[in-house]
Amino acid sequence: MSRTTVAEQLPATTLLRFATAGSVDDGKSTLVGRLLHDSKSVLADQLEAVERVSKSRGQEAPDLALLTDGLRAEREQGITIDVAYRYFATPKRRFILADTPGHVQYTRNMVTGASTAELTVILVDARNGVVEQTRRHAAIAALLRVPHVVLAVNKMDLVGYEEAVFAAIAEEFTEYASALGSREITAIPISALVGDNVVEPHAHMDWYDGPTVLEHLETVPVSDGLTACQARFPVQYVIRAQTSEHLDYRGCAGQIATGTFRIGEAVTLLPSGRTTKIMGIDRLGEAVDVACAPQSVTLLLEDDIDVSRGDLIVPTADAPALTQDIEATVCHVADTSLTVGQRVLLKHATRVVKAIVREIPSRLTLEDLSDHLSPRLLRANDIGRVHVRTAEPLPMDAYADSPRTGSFLLIDPADGTTLTAGMAGTAFTAPAAQTVQGDEGWGF
Repeated sequence: MSRTTVAEQLPATTLLRFATAGSVDDGKSTLVGRLLHDSKSVLADQLEAVERVSKSRGQEAPDLALLTDGLRAEREQGITIDVAYRYFATPKRRFILADTPGHVQYTRNMVTGASTAELTVILVDARNGVVEQTRRHAAIAALLRVPHVVLAVNKMDLVGYEEAVFAAIAEEFTEYASALGSREITAIPISALVGDNVVEPHAHMDWYDGPTVLEHLETVPVSDGLTACQARFPVQYVIRAQTSEHLDYRGCAGQIATGTFRIGEAVTLLPSGRTTKIMGIDRLGEAVDVACAPQSVTLLLEDDIDVSRGDLIVPTADAPALTQDIEATVCHVADTSLTVGQRVLLKHATRVVKAIVREIPSRLTLEDLSDHLSPRLLRANDIGRVHVRTAEPLPMDAYADSPRTGSFLLIDPADGTTLTAGMAGTAFTAPAAQTVQGDEGWGF
């Protein structure tokens, strides 16, 4: 078989994953629809369907929000409920867009949409400014360590395109997001309804000389975060072909979570701790010398050692320590509460183990970034700290070092419901402003 290099495997154009967020009726779906429409990424039949529905509602202009609000309940209520993913491209870049809900009860969906994003667009209604849900979404973006945050001050046409309004909102948001640890914050004044500064600039805001939303999306640096992290390979399946052509074939199949693997590299299997070397790498039916995240490959190991789903293959020189005690920041996503002493399942990469919630030290209050100490439980959409004890040792990285292998889910063992999304290690890159006692934080 011929071998290919990493350079030959990489796409010709870069890919940017980004998410939209913001409070209710700030115009997220309209922004997404405008972005797709003005960038010529909407098929003719899709646009005709939107125009037909809009006309039946008595609207003169097409409601571009309908391009993303696909559920019947979303169309009837005029809100976004589920995460809507859209794929489009320009000559400069390819995009995967996650349009997330704005309602408080759907904050968990925002966590889902932003968990793999390299950029988050947070919308603010220019008439209302920064509100509680704006702060909540800024906190989640910082917690997930999204590298780039765009503040889109929407509906500028309803405030007379006043520069002072935009400047005040941009200053307040930037100060808040910076305190959470967000480093790259770009503010853009827009009107998604009429298209100002979404794809094309508008003369009404000649005081603004920055990029449009699309220009920023096309030019923002796309990091090599996955390949820059230490190499991690969660085993999904062990392949035994047992055919006449591949009589002794035995490979570990899965997706490389982070980093790069090479033939001849010494690796360790965790949690067993056994060591071996990579004898071969198969990708899409071809043998390659090197493979990197997020490629799906099959690793062939030099020694015939016991490997099964849930094992983690890592370079011997960069093997993480095993632990049964995990301290993490979490976002609780279930309707039922998470309580101290609760027995759960913990899913880390491809491994699932039994665990117990030993302690809930604090819950974050978004208004002043303070910690409510010892809340004893977390409710839906709460962000807090937890200590979890697992029944078996896990090779858990810090989320700051490796998001893919530093994250986990807590699952209800009774019905398989996802309870909590967790990020191991410290939370934000900047410390909280203060710590308070009492029940003041319960309003979050």
